[in-house]
Amino acid sequence: FLLVLVYEVHVHTGARPGAETDSNVYINLIGTRGDAGKRKLHRPKNNDVKFQRGQTDIFCIKAVSLGDLEKVLISHDGAGPGSGWFLDKIVIRYKEGKEAQEVVFPCYRWLDAYQDDGKTERELTAESKSFTKNMMLSFCLAQQWRVQVKTDGDSPQPGECKRTLVIYGSKGKSDELLLSAPNPGHVCFLPRAMDEFTVETGDVGDVYKIRVSCDDVPGFEGWHLKSFHLEELRTKQELNFDCNCWFALNREDKEMVKEFPVVNEGQKTLPVYKYLVSVHIGDRWGAETFANVYINLYGRRGDTGVRKLQTSLARGRRFQRNKVDSFLVEAVSLSHLQKVVIGHDGEGHGAGMYLKMVTVRESQDSDKEWVFPLWNWLDTHLGLCETVCEIVTVGRRLTSTPKLPEINRKSSGVWIMDITGSDLSKEEDPLCLSFIFHGNLSHKKLPIQVTGNTIQIKDKLADIGSISKVQVTGPQSELKQPWHLDLLHLKHTGTKEEMCLAFDCWFNPNEDKCVELPALYADQDPLPVVEYEIHLHTGDLKKADATGEAYLCIQGERSDSGKRWLNSRNSLITFARGQVEVFKIRAVQLGKLNRVLVGFKSLKKDEWFLEKIVIKEVFYPFSAHAFVHNDWINKRSKKDFTEVAIPLKETSVTSLLTKKIDTKSRGRWQTWIHCTQLPDDVPDIEIVVFGRKGKSPAQKVQNLNDNPFLLTVGDIGDVTKVSFVLSGPRLRRGIKLHKLLLKDLDTKQELGFHMEAQYLFGEDGSETVTELAVVKPDKPPLREVLYSISVHTGMLPASGTDADVFLTVFGEHGDSCKRRLRHSSFDRGQVCFSEVRAVDLGQLCKVLVEHHNVGYGAGWYLDQIVIHESGKTDGQYTFLCQQWLDSGVGDGQMERMLK
Repeated sequence: FLLVLVYEVHVHTGARPGAETDSNVYINLIGTRGDAGKRKLHRPKNNDVKFQRGQTDIFCIKAVSLGDLEKVLISHDGAGPGSGWFLDKIVIRYKEGKEAQEVVFPCYRWLDAYQDDGKTERELTAESKSFTKNMMLSFCLAQQWRVQVKTDGDSPQPGECKRTLVIYGSKGKSDELLLSAPNPGHVCFLPRAMDEFTVETGDVGDVYKIRVSCDDVPGFEGWHLKSFHLEELRTKQELNFDCNCWFALNREDKEMVKEFPVVNEGQKTLPVYKYLVSVHIGDRWGAETFANVYINLYGRRGDTGVRKLQTSLARGRRFQRNKVDSFLVEAVSLSHLQKVVIGHDGEGHGAGMYLKMVTVRESQDSDKEWVFPLWNWLDTHLGLCETVCEIVTVGRRLTSTPKLPEINRKSSGVWIMDITGSDLSKEEDPLCLSFIFHGNLSHKKLPIQVTGNTIQIKDKLADIGSISKVQVTGPQSELKQPWHLDLLHLKHTGTKEEMCLAFDCWFNPNEDKCVELPALYADQDPLPVVEYEIHLHTGDLKKADATGEAYLCIQGERSDSGKRWLNSRNSLITFARGQVEVFKIRAVQLGKLNRVLVGFKSLKKDEWFLEKIVIKEVFYPFSAHAFVHNDWINKRSKKDFTEVAIPLKETSVTSLLTKKIDTKSRGRWQTWIHCTQLPDDVPDIEIVVFGRKGKSPAQKVQNLNDNPFLLTVGDIGDVTKVSFVLSGPRLRRGIKLHKLLLKDLDTKQELGFHMEAQYLFGEDGSETVTELAVVKPDKPPLREVLYSISVHTGMLPASGTDADVFLTVFGEHGDSCKRRLRHSSFDRGQVCFSEVRAVDLGQLCKVLVEHHNVGYGAGWYLDQIVIHESGKTDGQYTFLCQQWLDSGVGDGQMERMLK
């Protein structure tokens, strides 16, 4: 018989913002002997509230022995607000026989209908045994710390605020450690209190800093932290941290996250910097975002943790198109910066953003900044199809161009170049590399012999113009061990221009490498480093395949990619008949591609039939370039390469949706509308949605208080605009519109609209229709147009009318909805002028004119209506009528469709 075992399930919720969930979570353990069945994780044995951010919850599941655990099926039901959940991992511990077992199931993904891939169920696979052994070894080397926290006397009452600690050392960092009361009912962080906690970490090495965080919860008045004291219980090592700072959003620095360096006698304390983080939004339609944006800075000395970019030093709304917002991020010095991870939570309308780059300075006064270029979308449906990305730095630049007298600018000077890298052993021969400096006029190649970890060279780099990029190729000599190129620092003695390029790459034995980075100038956007995906199509002909050595070089309007080898040194590559070989290279963006050079040599005297080369630019907007050869490449010499130049044949561009949407829209849109300045008696307002294939029926707006309601629009195609129509009498003043968001319940597509100074029915309330054009990423919205309308009443007796006249204008982009023409009367033989503001209707085709037949002598003889775009003299549309609109004359019609 099989034993009944107790499986201890440790569920680790992630520490990123919004990671927690209120949903019901279910699990199924799967082993070599079967599964435990779907179980609800009901009540943890260690926490009152489960699945909170940065928290580990422990559950016990009894089941007949499942054998070796292989998989876990974890899911939630999506119940409750904020149901999305970020799961780090699940660790299961159990004992079968004498041996204790621990199995780790990593996840590190969202279970969220609106994030990641939209799945709320995941199948997790167990880590390998070797990994588990390493984990057990780390567990043996774990450190246990006594943490003493002093709260200052002027600190307010603590409230329900979660406080966490992260410990950083030379070997890594701890998890986010929750500082919670050791006993139920005990209140921590009271004024003048000393609180003590015991926490466990892995072996983090020599501790150099801690990070302390507080949650921003309603009613939290702040915390005045005086000091931290850590004692490692096994080694008795003691560490002190001077804090004396506030955690509060209502104080000057508005910080809820702080870092503190360790303070040791006789040792220099690491500095604390207020890093100036600047987020550069690109100049594209829909580039702006209203989501919450988060960033984590990484350097040679740890990271800052995830920080919310909350208070911009720039005026106006954050993260708007073609705007730079700067934020202060306080952290212990990270040394050389290496990368940033930036993302947003997808909240708000038009959450996706087009991020040009991020720049970081050590302080507001620093004259240098690290550059992290992206030039791509952070959007669920565009570009990377991700809302979070990692950006590696390309280097550091001056924050402003050196100001020199004109005579100094014209004087000659040289570039001083300092190259730093890893050590070379004394037995190693000098490493031969080529540094190629590309300019706007020409380029220059400098052979360099590397003999140690630093080398300095000087050169005028005459006649190449302004440096645009630097290529490094090699090694040209035999290399016995890998060598790492760190940085190339350049400074000009005449102009004082200065830049530091962070290559951060390895040169390995038996490898011909080519790497390049853009030049970094103050006040100039750096060229992006992009990935080119190269598809080599070998023809499907007899003896078309070949084996040999091959390289290619992509040439564009800016420069070329350099010679990129497709085979490694001392090995050959085979191009098979009828097959497509795919290679990837990274290069500074070359601009418009114009041709490709291909070199090939075969010692077997093979001939290669190259059909075509397709190069895909894995950079937004995505483009594919076809270079057609359809010929043999054959050179029977054993020494020389055959090189052919293949010109560009055609280019195709894909700029919009790149993520395949399997679900078809059924025209059901969840709608949020938020308005203020509402009248006491809220009027009836209808909404009409226009698309490429038609328009929806008018539907009543159910609320204006940001509570979602359902709009059913049917199959109208891509939505282009939304119209609000006032059903009742005119308003005394307009209704201020702050938010309009539509979200497709099937495809999850979101539609945003510009809200700047937007009122429903005009600021004075005199209009009956307000139209808003959809703003889609990277696509100009339909513009707003003011139409001038001339209404010509006929000359027949009693032609005029005192009735209210209404007009609907139709064009290729839909119609204007029914508009009342602002005029007191339409007298015999008179021309009355009105204006209608609407989203561009395109080519006009017809108008519907009508009146409500109220008043003495309501009948009306209409001659014609003339419409043109206000401010333009051409493009006039004339709609002839020359008929009565009268219930008692002719056909008795009071409306006419004029074409």
